[in-house]
Amino acid sequence: MAYRVAVDIGGTFTDFCVFDETTNTLETHKVLSTPGKPGSEIIFGLEELSKRKGINPKKISWFSHGTTVGINTVIQRQGAKLALFVTAGFEDVLELARLKVPDPYNIFSQRPQPLVPRERVYGIDERTLLDGSVEKKVNIQSVKSAVKAAKAAGVDTIVVAFLHCYANSANEQQVKQAIKQVDDNIEVTLSSDVWPVIREYERTVTATVAGYIQRRVANYLSAFQDALKQAGVPALPLIGKSNGGVMTAELGKTEPISMLLSGTAAGVMGAASIAQHSGRAEVISFDVGGTSADVAIIMDGTASYGSGEMVGDFPIYVPTVSVTSIGEGGGSIAWVDDFGVLKVGPESAGSTPGPACFNNGGEKPTITDAFVVSGLLVSDRLGYGAVDLDLEKANASIRSLGDKLNLTDEEVAESIIKVAVSGMFLETSKLFSHRGVDPRRFSMVAFGGAGPMLACHLAKDLGLAEIIIPPTPGVLSAFGGLVADIRNDFIRTVMVDVNNKGLKSILVSVKTLEEEATSWLRDEQGFKGKSELLWSCDMRYRGQSFEIETIVKQSWLYDSSSEQIKAAFHKAHHQVYDHSDESAEVQIVNLRLVIVGTVPKPSMPVSKEKKSLATPSKTVKVHVDGNHHEAAVFDRQKLCPGDHFYGPAIVLQDDTTTVVLPKFTAYVDGAKNLILTANEIQDASR
Repeated sequence: MAYRVAVDIGGTFTDFCVFDETTNTLETHKVLSTPGKPGSEIIFGLEELSKRKGINPKKISWFSHGTTVGINTVIQRQGAKLALFVTAGFEDVLELARLKVPDPYNIFSQRPQPLVPRERVYGIDERTLLDGSVEKKVNIQSVKSAVKAAKAAGVDTIVVAFLHCYANSANEQQVKQAIKQVDDNIEVTLSSDVWPVIREYERTVTATVAGYIQRRVANYLSAFQDALKQAGVPALPLIGKSNGGVMTAELGKTEPISMLLSGTAAGVMGAASIAQHSGRAEVISFDVGGTSADVAIIMDGTASYGSGEMVGDFPIYVPTVSVTSIGEGGGSIAWVDDFGVLKVGPESAGSTPGPACFNNGGEKPTITDAFVVSGLLVSDRLGYGAVDLDLEKANASIRSLGDKLNLTDEEVAESIIKVAVSGMFLETSKLFSHRGVDPRRFSMVAFGGAGPMLACHLAKDLGLAEIIIPPTPGVLSAFGGLVADIRNDFIRTVMVDVNNKGLKSILVSVKTLEEEATSWLRDEQGFKGKSELLWSCDMRYRGQSFEIETIVKQSWLYDSSSEQIKAAFHKAHHQVYDHSDESAEVQIVNLRLVIVGTVPKPSMPVSKEKKSLATPSKTVKVHVDGNHHEAAVFDRQKLCPGDHFYGPAIVLQDDTTTVVLPKFTAYVDGAKNLILTANEIQDASR
C-alpha cells in the first residue's frame, strides 16, 4: 500500500489531500497554519492523518507541496538586501521601468519603490552586443570595486543583469566568478540563469525578484525537507510551480522564481481537472481562502497561461498560470474609514489570531464573522474540528462596527458580505472583459475554505450559468498538487524572419532546447515516465513592439515550414486583435518549449443518479437580503447522486460550508459535485 500526498499551506488553514493508490480513494484533512514555525503544520497534519485515518507516513510515495512563502516575501518586503550589477550606463533600468503610471485616473499615484534602491545599483564596465558578440570584456577591477561598495552597504545578495546577456551569458558568468572570489558567502543571481529573454527591464525585474526571495525560500524548503524526514516520509519532496506543474524541492532552492505562485496555480489546476471531468468547456475558478480570492479562466479543461503577472508591486515574466488575486478572503477584516464608509480587506486576521469567531484571540470583524452572525455558518466541526465557532465573539466584533454605522448586527454582517462581493465582482468583471467573453456562458468552480460560502452571491451578480462545488472543495488546491504533472519551461531569444533561411538558422537552437528539456526531466527530476514536448513561438509582424505566443508543431520547426508557421500566427493575431495581414513579414522573437512529465492521476468514478428530493437534518434561522428565512441544513456526506433541494440551504462538510441562497436549486451529479443554479441566471443565459 502506498499513498500520494499533497499539501497546500494557506494563510489560515493547511490542507491535506491523500490518495490511496491501492483502494483508489481520497482522504482529506485540515489543520491551522503556523506561519511562525514553518514545517510544524506538516508534522502535525501527518500525525493527525496517522491517528484518524491510519495513514502511515513511511508508506508515502509522493509528497507535493504548494506554498505562498515566495509571494508573501515580496508583498511584505521581507527578502534579502540586494545590490544590482548592470552594464555601465544602464543604472536606471529599474527606476525607469516602462514609464507607466500605476493609476492613470490618479495624478498623484506613484510607482512603487524598486527592491533595489538606486544607491545600491552599480555599473560594471562591460558590453555584449545584440548578436551575442562581446564588444568589451569585463573590467574585473570595476567588479571588485562594486563588490566592496555592496559589502559596505550590508548587501547579502547580488543580482547581475547585463545588456543582451540572453544572447551570450559569458560576461555575467565571469562576474559571478569574480564576486565569489572576493566573498564566497554572497549569494549571486544571474538574469541569464533566471529567464534569458530580450528586453532589459523585464529580465532585470524578474531576476531582482528571484534574488530577493532566494534565501528565504531556500531556508523554508530546508525546513520543509527536515519536517518530512522527522515525520518519516521517504518520498522525494516536490514543490508546486507557478506554471501549474511540480519540481523537486531541492531544485526550488536555486530556482525560487519558478514557485512564486505555486499555491494559487495548484488551485487552478485542481479546478481545471474538475472542469475537464465534468465536461464544462468554459469555466471560471473561484478560490477563496483566508487572505484572498483568486479567479482564473479555464477553457476546454485547460488553464490560461501568461507572463508579466503582478506579484505584489512587481511584474514577473516567467510563465505562470494566469490568476487574478483579490485582497478579500474569509479572514479579511472589515473596518470603517474616516468618512464613515464600510471597507473590507486587504488586511487579514490569518490563522493567528484569526476571525473573532475562532475564539483564538481575534477581536476584529471578518467576512467569516459576518457569515456566523447571519446564521449562514453553523458548523460545529469547522476545519475537521480544528475550530469551534463562538457566536458571542462574532457578534461582539460585528457590533463594534454597528455602533459606528448605526446598524444592527445582522445589517452590518450583510453589509460586510455585500461589500466583499462587490470587490470580487469588479475584478472578476474586468477579467471577463479583458478576455472578451460572455460570463453568462460560464460555469464557476467554487472552492477553498470560503469559496462555497460566497459563490452564490458572486454568481448571481455576474449572471453565471451555474456553480460547481466539488466533493472536497476546501482542499481542492491540495488536490491540484496530486493531479499536477512535472513541468518546466525553456526559452531562447532568436529574432529571425519566418522564411526558409531564417527557420534553418534556428534549427540548432531547437535541438539544444530539446536536449536541455529532456536532460532536466530525466537527470534533474529523475522522471522515467511518459513525457510530452509542447512548442510555441513569440511572434510579431515586423515593426510591431509586442509579440503573441503562437502554438506550433515540432515538425514545422524541423522541416522549416514557414507557410504553416505564418498561418498559425495570422490566426492567433486575428483572435487577439480581430485582424491580420497575410502580406506582412513575420518574425519569431522567442522559441518556447514546455516539457511535461505525466504523472498518474486519481480516477473520478461516476455513479448512477437516482432523482430524489433530499431531506434536511434540521432548519436554522438566517438573515439574507434584509429578511429572515428558515434555511434547510444538509450533511454533504449523506447526499447521493440525483438528490436535489432548494435554497435557502446550508450544506455542511468537514472542509468547508456551502451556502445556497434563496431562488437557487442544488443538484448532486454522478461525480458527487454539487451543482447550483438560479432561476434568474437560467433566464439571463437564454
